Amino acid sequence: MKLINQAKKLPDKPGVYFFLNKKGKILYIGRATSLRKRVASYFPARGGQAKIYYDPRKRELIKKSVRIKYKKTDTVLESIFLEANLIKKYWPKYNIKERDNRSFVYIVIPKIDYPYPMLVRERELEKFSPRLHSGQMPRVFGPYQSSGLIRNALRIIRRIFPYSTCLPAGRPARPNSGKPCFNYQIGLCPGVCVGKISKQEYRKNISNIISLLEGEKKNLLKRLEKENPEKIKNLEHIQDVALISRDEMGHLYYGRFNRIEGYDISHLAGKEPFGSMVVFTNGEPDKNEYRLFKIRTAKKQDDLGSLKETISRRLRHREWAFPDLIVVDGGKPQVDAVFSVLKENFVNIPLIGISKLANDKLVFPKNIKKSIKELIQSIKITILRVRNESHRFANSFSRKQRRKNANF
Repeated sequence: MKLINQAKKLPDKPGVYFFLNKKGKILYIGRATSLRKRVASYFPARGGQAKIYYDPRKRELIKKSVRIKYKKTDTVLESIFLEANLIKKYWPKYNIKERDNRSFVYIVIPKIDYPYPMLVRERELEKFSPRLHSGQMPRVFGPYQSSGLIRNALRIIRRIFPYSTCLPAGRPARPNSGKPCFNYQIGLCPGVCVGKISKQEYRKNISNIISLLEGEKKNLLKRLEKENPEKIKNLEHIQDVALISRDEMGHLYYGRFNRIEGYDISHLAGKEPFGSMVVFTNGEPDKNEYRLFKIRTAKKQDDLGSLKETISRRLRHREWAFPDLIVVDGGKPQVDAVFSVLKENFVNIPLIGISKLANDKLVFPKNIKKSIKELIQSIKITILRVRNESHRFANSFSRKQRRKNANF
């Protein structure tokens, strides 16, 4: 099977992917917020033909690869640590080549009374020799390819398992030696310097962090189930959006919202209502997918009823690809109307409304996930384009053209 066809079969989930040669040797390991869309991005479509990015390294990688494998993870955070652990295990050829452009970074946890994770460059690892820590070997995790990404990951971990950075590493800890630090006041430090946590309890937090970095999530969950079940909920609700770089946001956008459908209700001469559906694929209008729905059952002046009818009839067309995001022209009434139709049909698709009366404010349904909300807000410009295009499409056809196309 061709690589591009293998890519299309990957799950739309976070995880780690592998490019292998014909001997089964791993050539490259990468991570993704969406395995399917990230790997498919190695084969951007141009005029219906798959072409590799004009990148000599990627071109060479694709030429030598015959198989793609993957491992799913529950969160982007886990994929970051899994990628590093696998790179350290296999040191694939094309991962090593990336070091020509930027140095890898590592997380080091020294063997001291009150340790904490420190981010260091590869060239700085020699500073953490056993001699500096009474013969105790520090724990080293990595390599990671982005210091900014790992800093964000550590910030997330610290909210779940607080640690102290107010006591310099390598120096004896002195509990009750000073005032509470700022991090203690905001819940990121357990308060070593003011004696709020014992050495034993503090080290439990560090052990939990080590389990995360090692990818030992199952063992961590078993331990937390006995010691601190509340932390399990925190792990399950990690907000991955903070771990997505600008480049990855593009991949996630095209992966998570590959197909966006926009809806509007218009009237022909104030009499015949129509529902318009426009489609954006990969952020651009896909006019072959546009549809018009002549309203049949809703009353002529009932725009909410017309909108509900349009969405209901669209959902019956299972032969059409379902959207990854629905955009409706209107505020809370329109959003609530569409949401009710989705719920009745047991369809879970992200939904957004645009309120002209509130200066194009984005209107969200209840209980939308924070990560999805933030992602939608980050592509507001595209969402406005979808809304404007639905207006244009609805108003650009004559009576004859509308009747000809409204057969759905």
